[in-house]
Amino acid sequence: MPEPPAEPAPGEGETTAEATSREREAVPEATSGEPEAPVEATPGLPETPTEATSTDTEATPETTTGDAEAPAEATAGDTGPPAEATSNDTETTPGDGAAPAPASDGPEAPAEAAPTATPGPAASPVRGRRRWRGWREKYPVAARTLAWTTTGLAAALVLFALLMPSKIDDFRPAEFARIPVEAIFGAAVLIVLPRKPRIAVAALAGLSLGALTVLNFLDIGFNEYLGRGFNVVLDWTLFGDAQAYLQDTMGKKGALGIVVVVVLIVLAVLALMTLSVVRLGNLLARYTERATRTTLVMAIVWVTCAALGVQFTGVPIASEHTTLVVQDRAERVRNTIRDEAAFAKIAKKDAFADTPPDQLLTGLRGKDMMITFIESYGRSAIEDPVMAPGVDATLTAENEKLTKAGFAAKSGWLTSATYGGSSWLGHSTFLSGLWINNQQRYRTVTAGDHLTLPGAFKKTGDWDTVGVMPGVQKAWPEQKFYGIDKLYDSRDLGYKGPKFSWSTMPDQYALTAFERLVHGKKHHKPLMSTIILTSSHQPWAPIPKTVPQDQVGDGSIYDAIQKAGKKPADIITDSTKSKQEYGKSIQYSVTSLIDYLVKYGNKDTVLVFLGDHQPIARVSGNNASRDVPVSIVAKDPKVLDKIADWGWTDGLQPQHDAPVWKMSAFRDRFLTVYGSTPRP
Repeated sequence: MPEPPAEPAPGEGETTAEATSREREAVPEATSGEPEAPVEATPGLPETPTEATSTDTEATPETTTGDAEAPAEATAGDTGPPAEATSNDTETTPGDGAAPAPASDGPEAPAEAAPTATPGPAASPVRGRRRWRGWREKYPVAARTLAWTTTGLAAALVLFALLMPSKIDDFRPAEFARIPVEAIFGAAVLIVLPRKPRIAVAALAGLSLGALTVLNFLDIGFNEYLGRGFNVVLDWTLFGDAQAYLQDTMGKKGALGIVVVVVLIVLAVLALMTLSVVRLGNLLARYTERATRTTLVMAIVWVTCAALGVQFTGVPIASEHTTLVVQDRAERVRNTIRDEAAFAKIAKKDAFADTPPDQLLTGLRGKDMMITFIESYGRSAIEDPVMAPGVDATLTAENEKLTKAGFAAKSGWLTSATYGGSSWLGHSTFLSGLWINNQQRYRTVTAGDHLTLPGAFKKTGDWDTVGVMPGVQKAWPEQKFYGIDKLYDSRDLGYKGPKFSWSTMPDQYALTAFERLVHGKKHHKPLMSTIILTSSHQPWAPIPKTVPQDQVGDGSIYDAIQKAGKKPADIITDSTKSKQEYGKSIQYSVTSLIDYLVKYGNKDTVLVFLGDHQPIARVSGNNASRDVPVSIVAKDPKVLDKIADWGWTDGLQPQHDAPVWKMSAFRDRFLTVYGSTPRP
């Protein structure tokens, strides 16, 4: 049985039921589906909680100033006590000595007198909302602070995503002082939509903005490492290579940890951006009149700034950054698709496709050819003030070695099709004579039968073609396309020493193994060898050191050198240290190659060596060219006489103003100058 009503407090002039009736009359009806704040009770009058109806649709929202959260409503069948009054409702005037008495047992009995219903599945959410509402009533200032802070962070996150640049250098305060037209348009749409469509549109917009933010971060990474933006059509396959690089550099656990962190960050960005836009949409709907006025004012300001060209430190105030980014990505997708079809036609054309074998490379018959790529050997190594002193001194010293051994060299510049990574694009461009600057082109050309430099030597029937590729650690189907008869990868070279970060073995060992397994053996035909040296691959720590040739053995001697070297973490975040170590790695690779040539080369040896691409922007600089040095070295003076009109510099170090060709132009020039007859 319910307890009898308490005696009214002294001085009170009306019953609880009368107060409740007055409170109900004071509460305005909700309009447009959006609850409004209740009218505060008259000071000095005690109040009682409103009675719960069967649907509780008339529950009065709490009056927390600035709170963007919709108040929790009671659900049908709730048998718990009525919701507590807000802080304004429970406050009593000074002198009030007692709380209001509960309603008497009668027709107007409160909800707790109703028959108890069995709690349904919504019981837990109701309890959660009740606890949250209770906390807000108990700590109103903290609740308001939390609400404002959350809303502010949501707005800041959305604005950051709308104005976020795609390059590190563009992160300036002025970039985030702009007015994004997308925010104005989005606010206008969310204001006019009903509740359910508004939430759906806001969630979709937030998810799309989150995905765009992730793509912008990928752009930043690709611009930093590869000197170009992320291609949403072609570049997904590169994540497998990136994971393999991390695993080779940091081990399986380290690579797995980084992958997990990256995935969590991506999910967090998508979730937070979606929740932020939904929250802001609800806030706009709650304060419709104020939001409409603000949106209209911002639209007028944006149009005025756009018309007058108003700028802040050179950056336009009126921004349409996100729209332009989306348009740029769409254009890149269209260009990629068009390029796919156009390049397939180009790859089928070949100036030397039908040249008879006896009309190919007649000027090099009987020569042992070596084409050698030095990883990341770019123009910056020779001209950057941090790296150049050491590298230039090494080139000078190695050139003197060549001269004493009877060799001579000429050097120039080639513009690589790639930058900072994707070495296989540089290799294929140089060897095929086609501009291979993306993965789709690489797949297209390697799936065909376009003539490569190794393939041309093989086609003559006068050379055996071999490949030495310590960076290849699994099956390599491109071997057939390049025309390489015998391939020696990391599993075939007999190395028993430690890895040097990503590089599977030091360059000195790879060249020594080449001599032991191939070049030093008797063979009936001259060799055409394609060799890729990897010791100058990032992260340039640890770096091998040259050891006495008779101590190379199976590579075990490198254990102590590897343990004593720097760790990638020691230099990876420091641009100057990275430059210094990169320069040292280039010096090591060039020294290893020239030492091999001087020791094992002869009068019939011809060496062509070059870099495949520039190092990453952190080392080469944000505005560095894509140029790499290329040199031809031989003892026979006739070999270099044939390229006398190329304008190349004598020696291993090309002058700054030496000719610069596209890397794809080298094949045809080389084939032509050494006696090949074009037959398209």
